[in-house]
Amino acid sequence: MTLVAFDFDGTLAESEMLDRIAARAGVGDEVAAITERAMRGELSYADSLRERAQLVAGLPESAAAAVYDGVRLRDGAGDLVAKLRDGGVRVVVLTGGFKPGVAAAFDAAGVAADGVVGNRLVAADGELTGAVEGPLVEGTKDDALRDACEAAGITPAAAVAVGDGANDVPMLDAAGTAIGVDPKPGVDAHCDHTVSSMDALGRVLDDHGIA
Repeated sequence: MTLVAFDFDGTLAESEMLDRIAARAGVGDEVAAITERAMRGELSYADSLRERAQLVAGLPESAAAAVYDGVRLRDGAGDLVAKLRDGGVRVVVLTGGFKPGVAAAFDAAGVAADGVVGNRLVAADGELTGAVEGPLVEGTKDDALRDACEAAGITPAAAVAVGDGANDVPMLDAAGTAIGVDPKPGVDAHCDHTVSSMDALGRVLDDHGIA
């Protein structure tokens, strides 16, 4: 059994869900700036996520749902996931982003993951409250990777981690093989390979006998 753990925003999908939600709320530039700082490792992911979530407080829940419904996988990602799973590889998504958007993107591509660990924006009375909840607010992706590997009956040394941002570094360091998809500055030092497309990622996995 081999396991591939993917980040979502910026990796399987090109855009950041929270940036798109922020654009709906009219605070896109402010939130995007915080996102970039977090991805470069200039502030903790938990702090950045809370700051960004607070900026979209008051947005109608329906507007956030529309953003989730429009999330799509990047070119080639659905085919790669399908190929991996058809080959007996366990595919999990470990994201600080939001599970409804992940589900919508996978549904639109006609594929599925074996597991998704993600967060959610809290809503009440039809509006976002500015709070965010989930296992990957304070929790880190190395712990989530270890849990996924334990469930699959393997060690992290037998797993592949694929990500792009600073919050992916713990799982990149914990996995036996670390792959960056257009990684942010400083993240590439934690990667065994870096790629710029899903086709290139597939070739790297082929070289490792995985895809």
